[in-house]
Amino acid sequence: MRFRPIAALSAAAVTAFLLAGCASGNGPESESSPEPTIADLCSAAVDPGAASDAVTVEGEVGEASTATFTAPLEIDELQATVIEEGSGDPVESGDLVSYALSAFSAETGEELGTAGYSDAPLLPAQISPDNPIGQILGCAAPGTRVVATFPASDTNPGEVYVFDLLSVVPDHATGEDQDPVEGMPTVELDSDNVPTVTLPEGDMPTEFQKATLKKGDGEVVETGDAVMVQYHGVSWNSGEVFDQSWGAQPFSFTAGSGVVQGFTDAVVGETVGSQVIAVLPPSVAYGEGEINDNDLTGQTLVFVVDILAAQPQVTQ
Repeated sequence: MRFRPIAALSAAAVTAFLLAGCASGNGPESESSPEPTIADLCSAAVDPGAASDAVTVEGEVGEASTATFTAPLEIDELQATVIEEGSGDPVESGDLVSYALSAFSAETGEELGTAGYSDAPLLPAQISPDNPIGQILGCAAPGTRVVATFPASDTNPGEVYVFDLLSVVPDHATGEDQDPVEGMPTVELDSDNVPTVTLPEGDMPTEFQKATLKKGDGEVVETGDAVMVQYHGVSWNSGEVFDQSWGAQPFSFTAGSGVVQGFTDAVVGETVGSQVIAVLPPSVAYGEGEINDNDLTGQTLVFVVDILAAQPQVTQ
């Protein structure tokens, strides 16, 4: 299966799917990303044209589609035609959206593959006027289907994509509140669901600990899954917040790689929609040694993690 490299479409979409769930973003080991640009998503939508209007699409929204057209299809510029309009509130810039797609060669008409449907879900993408997914879907409502035609470039042939806008994904945990665990730090949420951590009196823990604060009803996160989260990190040593995704954008990573062991341990075995709090001693964080504020060596860390979505590991 081959798709146009869709890092251009979103920071955590099809490219992540094709690379076994590897996704980019800010995180505990990198600088925070800038806030998304908030602008008029409706006016960002590209116009339909002769190429996109020439594509006939069959199939229900939410299921893999078929597209027929006379090949080769001449595509001069990015065009998008709405095949079916959704219902409900339109999406807004900065929303996390769940979507799926089917891809076809403009040269031959052959299907290149599908992604995002029940057998191959994708992580949500943050929609904005600045990325092609926003320019294709605009301010559509969930349930909308759009056919988009991409012109050939120096590195990619012309292609036809059928996009289904499935839903808007909450940017915070929505699970059922759980009873607090004695001895663990406590968490309060403000009106925007941003957490504040209060550390208990007494000695810092020397072993990894975690507790579920909100229990979601989504899929269970497994090692190797791509995971999208919001996180809030506090140093137990200083009591200060050292990093968080709130105010920037959710963080996507592969459970089991790219983050410290304790961050993976915090989410594996938990369900999508859950909020967990985890205490990471240096052994599962940034290692033992003399305290270093720059790289968190020797510090015991507390993370509050909201699990927004998970994408199963791709198997060959």
